[in-house]
Amino acid sequence: MASSSAQKLSLPNLSAMVVGSMVGAGIFSLPQTFGRVTGGFGALIAWAIAGTGMLMLALVFQSLSRRKPDLDAGVFAYAKAGFGNYLGFASALGYWTVCCLGNVSYFVLIKSTLGALVPTFGEGNTVTAILSSSLILWGVHFMILRGVKQAAGLNTIVTVAKIIPILIFLVFVGFGFQADIFALNFWGGEAPTFGDLFNQVRGTMLVTVFVFVGIEGASVYSRYARNRDDVGLATILGFVGVLCLLVLVTMLSYGVLLRPELAALRNPSMAGVLQAVVGRWGAVFVSIGLIISVLGAYLSWSLLAAEVLYSAARMESMPRFLARENRNQVPAAALWLTSSLIQIFLVFTFFAEQAFLLALKLTSSMILLPYLLVAAYALKLALRGETYAGDPAARRGDLVRATIATAYAVGLIYAGGLKFLLLSTVIYAPGTILFVIARREQGKRVFTPAEWALFAVAVAGALAALYGLATGLISV
Repeated sequence: MASSSAQKLSLPNLSAMVVGSMVGAGIFSLPQTFGRVTGGFGALIAWAIAGTGMLMLALVFQSLSRRKPDLDAGVFAYAKAGFGNYLGFASALGYWTVCCLGNVSYFVLIKSTLGALVPTFGEGNTVTAILSSSLILWGVHFMILRGVKQAAGLNTIVTVAKIIPILIFLVFVGFGFQADIFALNFWGGEAPTFGDLFNQVRGTMLVTVFVFVGIEGASVYSRYARNRDDVGLATILGFVGVLCLLVLVTMLSYGVLLRPELAALRNPSMAGVLQAVVGRWGAVFVSIGLIISVLGAYLSWSLLAAEVLYSAARMESMPRFLARENRNQVPAAALWLTSSLIQIFLVFTFFAEQAFLLALKLTSSMILLPYLLVAAYALKLALRGETYAGDPAARRGDLVRATIATAYAVGLIYAGGLKFLLLSTVIYAPGTILFVIARREQGKRVFTPAEWALFAVAVAGALAALYGLATGLISV
């Protein structure tokens, strides 16, 4: 169903979807995460690689939004158009899983942060923490049911609110920056050899991509865009703004504390850095900023999760009931399933914390497949010349950008290691039941021969992963 004009989103709303999705909890942990692995020089190289790779991916989203305006569901739609029904479904399933479990981690992090002040919240998995998280979960759920435009408008306000504490952090830490400390941290305390530097950079690559997750926010919601051209522009504007924040938070922290001190900070480590500059109130201030940021990110990801399920059902890759909308044109069935799954995982955190942590690590690897398929689809279009008739210059430019984005996605999978690829199949294999239901509803053959082979690989990988976990060959 086409979106009414009342539900259309402006460029600022779409940009806020990108920034709101990308700026969550990750930025508040960067000083400790980078300090544990690398020094200033390695961090600069890592951000240069990640910035280039993700910029190419952002430009890919921008190009695809112009060249394939009929594909208005972003990540999932591009994967299906380029590589068939099953890989399109897998992209949607992986992305939805990332959204759901990522939201659970936000709740746990909020309550864990509050637990430092109110012991009853503990580490974010006590009965009090779960009940309060559930109240927020269903409060947001019913707010979204009232209309995407209203929820996106609130998301814009929250996005601004959570950027302000980060900017204030940068101002104070900038004044507290000490060049001699930064110089001592530059090589990370290691001999300046290529091997050491390579290991330092590799150790940060997965960190850098996960703080960029959400770059596709405007693309996922492109069907609501007031102006189709705003989708690509919002993606670029959001990416550049967030990249600047990420690099500044990382590099300025190297001028405040020595690397061993950064590595030993408790997360959110930005709190420890600001406390070293201004005193105890700095830690409290950052903790408040974290809570605002994570709540805003939760709203963004709730919107994205429901939209991905709805779009997949609308394009016949998920069961058709997930394509139902309410009178406010909100994908209500998809939202109910999303919120219900988040609630189940919230309860699950009380009984099996280690299994919950495993699930979070699974989501960390699952975002790589959707990104790889988007980049590869853009590369496929450029190689074939599809949509480039009479425009060879644009084709050459897009070919270069898509090649770099594809290579970057493959490199991230390599950096993550085989273990995470195997663990991700534990989600993909059983999740395929949704695809089977959808295909049978349509009276169509479930798999092509090639898709049978992909499914067999997923099942074999899932069995191998479960065996490895049971025998201790794979640790988490």
